[in-house]
Amino acid sequence: MFDFTLMLESIPELLKGALLTLEVLAICLVLGSMLAVPLAIMRVQKNAFISTPVRWYIYFFRSTPLLAQLFFVYYGFSQFEAVRESWVWVFLKDPYFCALMTLTLHTSAYTANILRGGIETIPRGEVEAARAIGMSRWRLYRRIILPCAARMVVPPYCNEVIGMMKGTALVSTVTLMDLTGVAGVLTAETFASIEFYVMVAAIYYVFGSIITSSFHQLEKYATRHQRPMTA
Repeated sequence: MFDFTLMLESIPELLKGALLTLEVLAICLVLGSMLAVPLAIMRVQKNAFISTPVRWYIYFFRSTPLLAQLFFVYYGFSQFEAVRESWVWVFLKDPYFCALMTLTLHTSAYTANILRGGIETIPRGEVEAARAIGMSRWRLYRRIILPCAARMVVPPYCNEVIGMMKGTALVSTVTLMDLTGVAGVLTAETFASIEFYVMVAAIYYVFGSIITSSFHQLEKYATRHQRPMTA
């Protein structure tokens, strides 16, 4: 039987964890997007010395589990004495920083790959037309390529954001008290697991629904010029 009183009483604590979940998600998405743009541009270059390192960067983060990446950063670097004695240890000993760094690198790889696909689907005629009027490479990317690619990748990027939202649950494994971490503590204190995790699932569902709805509206706005005009 569900203890509905216990479920209601857990809401304030779970919402505190949910705030940390949203904070981590927002920061890693912003930083990951900022990193993904230059990575995507480098990835589509014909020069192998520029594109190959990025290709392997993307391949690594897309081919290994996020949990393994998180453990490698949080537990792995601490095994090296040179790291512990360097200035970077100030950051790497902090689980919050390790979680943000791992999630940022992870989502930047996926986002760069998504954006690469958008860039490569832009009609060559548009690019050649811009070059024909003397548009510089920087202005070409800023005015033509990146805006067009951004409109095309809204649906797949929505999936990436949803995936990262669920991926933030892993930060509880490195002692962060996010939504899942708080539920784990409450379960250990009361031995009532199903009530808390039903609430956790409900909160994640609400977050996912809001994200999906927001991207749906963004997609409608980005493709408004493609809709037939009404009389």
